[in-house]
Amino acid sequence: MFALNQDDLKKYRVDGIVHLKGAFEEKWLSLLRQGLEKNMRMPSPRFEGRDLGGGKGRYCEDFWIWSLIPEFETFVRSSPAANIAAQLMCAKRINLVMDNWFVREAGAKCGAPWHHDISYFDFEGTMGVIWIPLENQTNSIEFVRGSHLWNRLFMRVWFKDHQPAAPSQLVNGKLYEEPIDVNADRKKFDIVSFDMAEGDCLFFDIRTLHGSPATALPKQSQSRYTLRLASEDTIIQYRGDWAKAERRVFEEFGHRDGDELNSDFFPALWPASGTG
Repeated sequence: MFALNQDDLKKYRVDGIVHLKGAFEEKWLSLLRQGLEKNMRMPSPRFEGRDLGGGKGRYCEDFWIWSLIPEFETFVRSSPAANIAAQLMCAKRINLVMDNWFVREAGAKCGAPWHHDISYFDFEGTMGVIWIPLENQTNSIEFVRGSHLWNRLFMRVWFKDHQPAAPSQLVNGKLYEEPIDVNADRKKFDIVSFDMAEGDCLFFDIRTLHGSPATALPKQSQSRYTLRLASEDTIIQYRGDWAKAERRVFEEFGHRDGDELNSDFFPALWPASGTG
């Protein structure tokens, strides 16, 4: 168990992002590196590798792979991640929404656009993301502090070309606005980034705006593993056609609009018997 202090809890509540130093021992990082190496050799059907920089480096990712890679499943079920989420989200139960990894190769111009994860998937409720670098990283991701409290939804942005997935529109009574171009006027926003050592992690609200730095090209490959984790109040709630690819994955397992996230596909991780 990784014990959080009151300052950690306040930062998460107010800023929507908290940096936790030394949250994961080397054994957990080693397990993730082994899983990533195996997954790169045996990608799932959901794997994507983008090259927007003329062959100088790719931005690769795969997701919902914990049940395919034993190392990832061990991490998901037994690492401190779910307990950290329970403390920060004041949850009675933590379920896995999905796991996901990213590799930004050296020299890759393509990175993450400014976005928040809430508009990408058909889930509604109290959710957070644990973001774990697999090597020391400096300023590899930026956040707009406090943006989770704006009570606004922004349209999904495609990573491949940084374009919105659809025009601004109402879906189920909720307005999805055009994405904000944070880099166009950075002084308007409270932007924060972190220098991270191996074993550190970030935990951020599913609604917090974040993206890759606009100018920094990595001189060496950057790898990170993430978990999207949900409190007991989270349900499936259809958003729009832009989420249909991800929707097909969980619908294959029998899930439909309005379902609670608590099943073999969305396993309960905390509290869990026999884990620390």
